[in-house]
Amino acid sequence: MNTNVSIIKTRKKDAEILREMAITTFRESHGHSASTEDIGEYINAKFTLENIEGELSDDSNVFHLVYVNEELAGYSKIIYNTAYENLTKDNSTKLERLYVLEKFHDLKIGKQLMDFNLNIAKQNAQSEIWLYVWTENYRAVSFYQKYGFRQIAETNFQISVQHSNPNWILSMEF
Repeated sequence: MNTNVSIIKTRKKDAEILREMAITTFRESHGHSASTEDIGEYINAKFTLENIEGELSDDSNVFHLVYVNEELAGYSKIIYNTAYENLTKDNSTKLERLYVLEKFHDLKIGKQLMDFNLNIAKQNAQSEIWLYVWTENYRAVSFYQKYGFRQIAETNFQISVQHSNPNWILSMEF
């Protein structure tokens, strides 16, 4: 089967599509990390149409949608020149989101989307890239380690008022 992959910069008109993808991929990757109520609380707070439109209106946020044979498969969000406390350089890119629907995992779409983001970060004079990753998302941790990311810190990712997940902050210099 031929697989045609395209990565397209997200525009403001894509807000609803992006919102739906964000909700679905968050549930797929984190839905089992907390109660249904806690996951719902996070989604209802973070993935409102108003919030997504606000993120898309902020020029510092760079979103891309990835399509496989014209079917939406995932998305990414990076932010240039965003240092993590005093542990990364000022010209660091934060990889805030990189999500691919489970049904596309075997096609290595995440790798293509990651490579794309690394290339555009380098083209924009960034010296490194960093991210948060849930410590129990073993697939994601392994994925980033294969790229050469190293752990630089730990934090808790607040899912709801009563639940947080332990996260590592990983970084990779170019």
